[in-house]
Amino acid sequence: MQASTRRIVAFVALFVLYQSAEGIGADLLHSFFVQAALMTSCVLAAWPLGRWLGFRGYDAYALRGRAWPAWLAGGLLLAALANLASLALGLGLGVFAWRGGGHVDLSAFAPQALALAALSTFVPSIAEDILTRGFWWRASGIRWRAPVFVAASALIYTLNHIYRLGNGPDEWWMLFCFGTAYACAMLRSGSLWPAVGLHWGWNLSNALFGSMLPLVVVDHAEAQRLWALANLGMAIIVLALPLVPRAPGREQKDDA
Repeated sequence: MQASTRRIVAFVALFVLYQSAEGIGADLLHSFFVQAALMTSCVLAAWPLGRWLGFRGYDAYALRGRAWPAWLAGGLLLAALANLASLALGLGLGVFAWRGGGHVDLSAFAPQALALAALSTFVPSIAEDILTRGFWWRASGIRWRAPVFVAASALIYTLNHIYRLGNGPDEWWMLFCFGTAYACAMLRSGSLWPAVGLHWGWNLSNALFGSMLPLVVVDHAEAQRLWALANLGMAIIVLALPLVPRAPGREQKDDA
């Protein structure tokens, strides 16, 4: 089988597994267990597919680098702070409002609840990062120009949210800004881990803040714009880091 055909088959396999988690697990069967199993299978299948493409498993998606724990932790912290800043600004502008007297619930930080939130947000985040960034950076074999990679990855990330595209242009723009921030993180480091950190950090902080802070969205369109702005801010911070931008798609395969 030709290399180009293998790439197409690998991407389609990952795409089907990822989309079936929500399409079959959540929407059709209404089963969190099936949804979680399908999403996890997407992450697990990425390893043999990477080997099949001639890489060392997950290295096909640039999930590598000795500094990955620092990149992951740094992304988590930056995304949480950006998310918190968007909430604070939104409260000041009347985009969000306190409900029920504004009582803060810290039960979300109980060890069991925190572990469940971390796991349930990490798996979908890394699965989507593999599908919309890591695959296109390395496994696709495309020799991108850096700005084109960022734009293409952000667009692929937006289109991957097939169940949310019907929400309209505000949703598309917000998702594109999210994808831009995560693609910039990959561009600056040459590794998928910083993108995973930002993506997971945003999703995890959403889950924790949603459980902890009794907030209601007063103006959803303005909230989307604030979240988009927060992610563009992360992109600017990432681009300002003293790192050498990497050239996507120009690396040689490792020996399988």
